[in-house]
Amino acid sequence: MLRNPLNSQPYCCGVGRRELIGGAALAALLSAIGGARPARAQTLASPPPEVDRLAVRVLVDSYQFAVAPGRKAGDVELVHFGWGLGPDKPPGKTLISEFGLAMHAQSTRGAETRNVLVDFGYTPEALINNATLVGLDPASLDAMVLSHVHYDHFGGLAGFLRQFGAALKPNLPLFVGGEEAFCARQWVGPPVKGDFGAIDRNGLKAARIAVTSIEGPSLVAGHAFTTGQIPQKTFEKVLSPSVMKIGVARGFGCYADQLPEDERGLAAAPDQFRHEIATAYNLKGRGLVVLTSCSHRGVVNAIRQAQAASGVNKVHAVIGGFHLAPYKEDYVRDTVAALKEMDVDYVIPLHCSGEPFFEIAKAEIPAKLMRSYTGTLLVFGN
Repeated sequence: MLRNPLNSQPYCCGVGRRELIGGAALAALLSAIGGARPARAQTLASPPPEVDRLAVRVLVDSYQFAVAPGRKAGDVELVHFGWGLGPDKPPGKTLISEFGLAMHAQSTRGAETRNVLVDFGYTPEALINNATLVGLDPASLDAMVLSHVHYDHFGGLAGFLRQFGAALKPNLPLFVGGEEAFCARQWVGPPVKGDFGAIDRNGLKAARIAVTSIEGPSLVAGHAFTTGQIPQKTFEKVLSPSVMKIGVARGFGCYADQLPEDERGLAAAPDQFRHEIATAYNLKGRGLVVLTSCSHRGVVNAIRQAQAASGVNKVHAVIGGFHLAPYKEDYVRDTVAALKEMDVDYVIPLHCSGEPFFEIAKAEIPAKLMRSYTGTLLVFGN
């Protein structure tokens, strides 16, 4: 039996769809994740390896537009998924969109190919359905990265592991940005407050997942790298829509002595997202492709940290949630101006970026802006 650390109610390992509605079921859903003693990642050497080609598939996002035309801009090819049809395949399943984010990145370097899954959406139903429709082979995965511990980014993981765990490579690494990633969380922002889940460390062995802590820049699957934790050096401000509960109960939670010193003596603390990480690639001859996921620490800060970690200044593309929907227009304009000043070649907003960002960016940097949906494939390089 598993217990939610926030209310001590027992839940069995079999979680049905109805149980997903209750916040207390989140802990049960996460029974296949975690590890009591995270391993340490391989430290990133500067500069990181160059990849010849990178294909990023948006597995889960908020919106799908089946008949949107694809396009090519420079060396970037954008292909939308469309319908789940084929010459001998009648209508059936289609992509599921939800307020969550999951991306699959496939990189090529010479004869080597690597596959990395970045974040896992809000529900396993969406992640499993979409991964199957686009033809993602779980056995091909070389690593997984969890950008931060909000449920719209890790909610699908436990179900994904239950569905495909036997097919995954033994000791498949799951990269997290430090001990804060294990803290139980409460959502305290609008539109409703409630339990936002926690990772169960004790289920790691059953899922054969090697949790790997990466507080600093680290190599991922030999091709990618993580930024490590993202310092705040720009105008960007952190909004704290969640609160961390500090401490461990029955395998859930975070160890206080492994947290930053200013959090160790607290029972709870506003979430400053110190554990948030971004994932990036060094694309040969073109520069960095940065997958920001949610950018609670700021999309500009995330890019700056990717540059500092890699020693590569040129940014070819930034893809992900920019967490600008909650901010006022002046702040959004400042972000667009910063991206323009940094001369990022392509800007691909997803998830929590917000329509105001897209509209302002469309007016300010129209040639650099690309629209992506659930199922969209973005191909960079040769």
